[in-house]
Amino acid sequence: MIIRKILNPNTILAIDDEQQEYVFFGKGIGYSRKIGQTVADEDVNRVFIPVDNRQIQEYLRLFDSIPAVYFDITQQIIKKAEELLNTQLNTSIFFTLSDHLNFSIERHKNGLNILNRVYWEIKNYYPIEFSVGEYALKLLKKELGEILPPEEAANIAFHIINAQNVDSSTSKGMAYAKLVGGISDIVKYELKIDFDREDVHYQRFITHLKFFVERYFEGKMITENDSGLFEQITQLYPKALTIAFNVKDYIEILNNTKVTKEEVAYLTVHINRLMSNKTIDE
Repeated sequence: MIIRKILNPNTILAIDDEQQEYVFFGKGIGYSRKIGQTVADEDVNRVFIPVDNRQIQEYLRLFDSIPAVYFDITQQIIKKAEELLNTQLNTSIFFTLSDHLNFSIERHKNGLNILNRVYWEIKNYYPIEFSVGEYALKLLKKELGEILPPEEAANIAFHIINAQNVDSSTSKGMAYAKLVGGISDIVKYELKIDFDREDVHYQRFITHLKFFVERYFEGKMITENDSGLFEQITQLYPKALTIAFNVKDYIEILNNTKVTKEEVAYLTVHINRLMSNKTIDE
């Protein structure tokens, strides 16, 4: 491998005999190097192989705009993630996460913090990835003295999730989390209440949504022949039932799969429970 370009002190661009370009990562690999020199295997601890010329040009442009420190921090984050998850992440995360961290710090310095609407859901569906996000926030504070909001841990977790070899469970889990977040937003909008995500009543409600969504996607929704239950709930909790039907319409439009009457009934009960506990707390 011959050095074609030194991108930063820890990263170089090299090319082989067949003109295939590679990005090499290694601590200090760019120090005292010159274009045209060969690269020894023992100097390298990461290799990124771009899939096409267009993609490599996009990634190389990132290097011109991102300080080297972010690539160093990203390598530490990825090492932690791979240790905890016991898997190797897609190498493209070195570029995408470095870019994200750089942009997040820039936004934060300018007072622009973007909330993650599925923060709580990611925290509970992907606890390992979320813990990596929290580790990343501590690392940014230690290395750069920047304190980002807690929600940023979920944004970083997104990158970790997406960088895994996406199997059916991972992709389904992300769909579950997004639907739970969407349903939660509808309920909050209908009730005109901004719930505390750490509130025990809200957490209990989200837990129900999690199991409901899993049943929905797995085709294992509750179906009973007790029509009396639904009629009873209709009489007892009319407001909660209206909200539950709005949720039902939202889910069916989004996924084109019907929600059973029994699931609507149980959802109504949990919405009413959330309403009642919130009233008591206030």
